[in-house]
Amino acid sequence: MTRVALLRHGHTAWNRAGRIQGRSDIPLDPGAEVEHDDLCLPPPWNEAQLCSSPLRRARQTAQRIGSRDPEIIDALIEMNWGDWEGGHGTDLIADPASGYRHIEDWGWSFRPPGGESPEEVWARLAPWLETLTKDTVAVCHIGIMRILLAKATGWDFDGPAPFRIKRRRLYMLTVRGTDLTRNGDPIRLIPSGDE
Repeated sequence: MTRVALLRHGHTAWNRAGRIQGRSDIPLDPGAEVEHDDLCLPPPWNEAQLCSSPLRRARQTAQRIGSRDPEIIDALIEMNWGDWEGGHGTDLIADPASGYRHIEDWGWSFRPPGGESPEEVWARLAPWLETLTKDTVAVCHIGIMRILLAKATGWDFDGPAPFRIKRRRLYMLTVRGTDLTRNGDPIRLIPSGDE
């Protein structure tokens, strides 16, 4: 049994504009850089293994809050949103030809045009989980966090999620192979120097 703490990357210009990022490699915006320079991981997570998605926004967040370079884990790259990447949800909803659906209406097998389904993302995350041998902080993306929290809570992407993902908080899971259990309430990052 190991534990993994999930952390969503800081804001980007695309987040603030309401654009779908997916695998587009958008960096943190200047405000997020400054904000994360003043935050760190609370004990005991400051001593845990630190890993990150290969995308810049996650790597930059991990480096700032962990004060070290993270191990890059390709499996943690954001869900591929295919043809919808770069678009705005409101525009996609307004265009019936886009096929856009809110993620709460996907189920496990729905795939955005040219993208990945939650089921396909889980297929790449499960082997990584099985390699974990010690407590790990994974700095990643909301899509990755939704899939792991869905597995831990039994949510099937049909209706509102039983969790809300906020920034600057660790979401802890207990990992037994590929069986996940949610572990307590989210824990906030703390000001640097308070660890």
